[in-house]
Parts: sequence; C-alpha cells; structure tokens
Amino acid sequence: MRDVLTTTVSILKLRIASFVALAAVVGIVAGGGHLEPAAAVAFTLAVLGASGAAGAFNQYFERDTDRLMARTHARPFASGRLRAGPVWPVTFTALLAVSLLLGWATGGTLAALLIFAGAATYGGVYTLLLKKRTVWNVVIGGAAGSFALLAGAVAAAPDFGPRVGPVPALLALVLFLWTPPHFWALAAVRGEDYRRAGIPMLPVTHPPGVWAPAIFAHVAVLVLLSLLPLLYGYGAAYAAGAILGGASFLRAAWRLMRDPGRGHAMATFRASLLQFALLALGVILDRGVAAWAG
Repeated sequence: MRDVLTTTVSILKLRIASFVALAAVVGIVAGGGHLEPAAAVAFTLAVLGASGAAGAFNQYFERDTDRLMARTHARPFASGRLRAGPVWPVTFTALLAVSLLLGWATGGTLAALLIFAGAATYGGVYTLLLKKRTVWNVVIGGAAGSFALLAGAVAAAPDFGPRVGPVPALLALVLFLWTPPHFWALAAVRGEDYRRAGIPMLPVTHPPGVWAPAIFAHVAVLVLLSLLPLLYGYGAAYAAGAILGGASFLRAAWRLMRDPGRGHAMATFRASLLQFALLALGVILDRGVAAWAG
C-alpha cells in the first residue's frame, strides 16, 4: 500500500500540484466573493487533480529525459517500474476530465476554462513544445500557477462584481514572475543534470553574469508588485507576509548575484518557497481578519 501511495504521489507530482492548489486557495480568498467552504474544498481538489494530471503527462512524456538526470532517474516511468503504454495517457485524460467537471460544478465555466488553461500550459505547451527547445521554457510555463490563482478568484468572485479584481490580478502576476527565478535557481544547482538531458535552462545556456542578474531582477519586480495590494485595503497581516518573505527572497537573490555559487543558488531556491508560503499565509490571514472585523 505504501508503495502504491508513493508511486501515485510521484506520478502526479503532488508536491508541485499542492503548490498549484495553494495558488487556487489564494485566489479564492482574494476573490472577494462568497464560495461556501464545501465548494471551496471541492474546487481546490479540482485544481489539485487537474495539476496532478498535467504533472503525470509531463512525467510520462519525459521519461527518456528523466533517465538522464540524477534528480529524476528513479521516477516510476523513467526507472521502468511502470511500463509505458496507451492506458496511461487515457487514465491521465480521465483524471483531467473529472477534475474539470468538478471545477465547473463548483466554480463555473470560466473558472473551469482557467483550470484547463493551467493544466494545458504545463502538460502540453511547457512539456511538449518548450522545455527542450527554448530558454523561455519556464518563463512561459510559469503561467500554469497564475491560471490556478485566477481560476480561484473567478470561482469566488461576487455575482455582480468584476470577474477578477485588481488584487488577484496582481498576485497572479507575482506568481508568473516568481516561477522563473525559482526554477533557474534550482537549475544553477543541478546544472549538470540539465546539460546531460539537453534542457536549455538559463543557467545552463548563459554565464552567471546573465542568469544571476536575471534572477535578481525578477525577484525585485515581484517583491515590489507584492506590496501593491496594500493600496487596495490589505493590512498588517498581509504586509508582514509580503515584507518578510520578499526580504528573504531578495536578500538571497542579491547574494547569488554577488557570488553565483551552488550554495547561494540553493539558498535562493529555498527562499522562493518561503516567500510564496508567507505571501499566501498573509493573504489568508488578512482576509480572515477583515471578514471577522466586518
């Protein structure tokens, strides 16, 4: 049973899918509407399922590449524990279809379309078209998480209000800018893996004098944008999350730019995780306080 669960978690890339689902939760909370708790949970599960299906497509179609990388060679399809066959794409498509149906039932048509856009961006555009062809792979692929956040905001939007308000739009842009430095920092640590697999990540194709400032520039802009919700009524709880997480990420990126070694790259990667976690927590706490006070 444990092996089955471990394999399922690996195939669906549930760690990444959980992050995408958290983005949807942030969108729901920031959306400004009234999504019932049961509906919010169901919608989040829909995003989790769709993201998991996209991750499964990614892992299935990248099995040959995964064998070349130390970080991924033990994945079920890459290692041969699961044999490739048409049953797998059919199964993943079924999971995506069920997830989209659940998202439509709880969040509406536009929200379901945004869930699909996120899954298609990662499982199709990023995996099949971009990853091995262009250094822009994670830049464009980063839209997957942004679509999830927007989907949550649309699902929770007031019946007679704007479909996507300024704060969810800003947060989606922050997440879009967050993805490249997050993965570039990891690529700087795992450069040999990506070279061996022929994946043109920026730290593989360009010298540190290019990719390290690019990381810092992305982080600086996203941190500034993350403060703008304070102009739309967000208060101390959000400010604390945005400032603490942003300062940590910015400091790590600055150190990486000054000394682009693997240690600072890993510190930047970890700081990116902390930054988004604190930002998400800030949104949830701030809106919770506002609802309680209202």
